[in-house]
Amino acid sequence: MSERKIELSIIVISYNTKTITQNCLDSIVKSLKKSQMHYEIIMVDNASTDGSQDQISKFKSQNHNLNLKTLFNKKNVGFAKANNQAAKVAEGEYILFLNSDVLVLEDAIEKLLTFYKQRENTINFLGGKLLNKNLTSQPSCGPFYSLSVIFAALFLRGDYWSLTRYSPAITREVDWISGACILTKNHYFSELGGFDENIFMYMDEIDLLYRAKKRGFRVFFYPEARFIHLGSASSQGRTYPILQVYRGFIFFYKKHYSQQKLYILKIMLQLKALVGIFLGRVLNNYYLTNTYEEAFKIAQMA
Repeated sequence: MSERKIELSIIVISYNTKTITQNCLDSIVKSLKKSQMHYEIIMVDNASTDGSQDQISKFKSQNHNLNLKTLFNKKNVGFAKANNQAAKVAEGEYILFLNSDVLVLEDAIEKLLTFYKQRENTINFLGGKLLNKNLTSQPSCGPFYSLSVIFAALFLRGDYWSLTRYSPAITREVDWISGACILTKNHYFSELGGFDENIFMYMDEIDLLYRAKKRGFRVFFYPEARFIHLGSASSQGRTYPILQVYRGFIFFYKKHYSQQKLYILKIMLQLKALVGIFLGRVLNNYYLTNTYEEAFKIAQMA
């Protein structure tokens, strides 16, 4: 296999998701079992403590014919840096970033790549359709987070009304696609300098694709390639994702928007946090109160 040119590099990052990561790897291999495509899988583990590294090594030893590269970090360097690490050793012309909590359905990977290759003059970044565990659609693309979009996300149930995130039934151009499944050309990713490593987790794909759009690159959503995305598998509950989203919004606005818009963002985030604190106290919900007290501090101190 090593004598043939690698067409696709599939990058998966794991952190304390031993069983989920194993299921992801199994689904990749199963999806491509009948494919003639020459591919490699690059696994990066961010210093897991649940036996993930041993499990990945065991999987590698049991699949001698599989082109699997493993990178074991000594500390959790975050999603962005780990993906950049993998991209630097990727030999494929194309790169597919897949979350470890993704299960590939049928021949979704080959469908995604085939569609991309047929429209290379139009598409620079491509995402597939993400599904929940029960196979219902999972919102996984949307518009960039302008102040109006963030307002809808915070106060108007934006996802419910498809104002902030959605899952189209047809192929269409979008501003961003979920980082759980992104296909692009290796040299496009390199040209953009990869993910911003100052973003530890969340908003990294938004930042990448925002920079891509500014360079004239086009992003598309392709619903015929389907993947199950379990979601937040390594996020240790709901508090951590909420706090990281707060940090992500603030970082994104500091990097890309004016001081005036950053100020308005901080006011909205603080207001949302105060609502959360109020509801938490009324409902005697310790989780809600603590989460939004911490979120308020993040917005206030930014």
